[in-house]
Amino acid sequence: MSTHPTHHIIVFVGLAGSGKSSAVDYLTAKGYPKVYFGGIVYKEMKKAGITPGDWGPERQFREDLRAQHGKGVIAKFVAKETHDLIAAGQHHIVFDGLYSWSEYKVLKHEFPGAITVVAVVTPKHLRYQRMANRPERPMQPSEVDERDWSEIENLEKGGPIAIADYFIHNNKDLSHLHRQLDEVLVHCKFAG
Repeated sequence: MSTHPTHHIIVFVGLAGSGKSSAVDYLTAKGYPKVYFGGIVYKEMKKAGITPGDWGPERQFREDLRAQHGKGVIAKFVAKETHDLIAAGQHHIVFDGLYSWSEYKVLKHEFPGAITVVAVVTPKHLRYQRMANRPERPMQPSEVDERDWSEIENLEKGGPIAIADYFIHNNKDLSHLHRQLDEVLVHCKFAG
């Protein structure tokens, strides 16, 4: 458990296509380092000889990994990477992609008082459009629905969204998203 009194971690949560990556990109452009939960899963997939990119095998791998090692397993990898960043002098860190309630609990325990959860929420019809048009791993509405249900039922994704400290409604353009993010950063005193 970390006891460093000056670090602050912003954790972005939300369903696929909500705009988490856009929020994270905005903060990393300001110079804040990020820890990408999906990147950790991709590393583990590569170690297992599975090519990331196809939602079906990726979903199964995520679920199997959590079934074998506990639903908080990804957070344990994230905690190590975060401690390394803190040891290197980083005190304001961005988390991209917290999935489960178990991961949330692991990180709240590991970094007491340092975690601020921001849920990025978007109407389903906009998420459908965004997911269909994204350059990497585009999805049709039925695939988005399948992913939502899988992540809510099997990965406990709803809990961290429901208990977020802040909610950003990403239903307009990027400048609107950025203004909301700036307001959250000021309100939660995330600066570096």
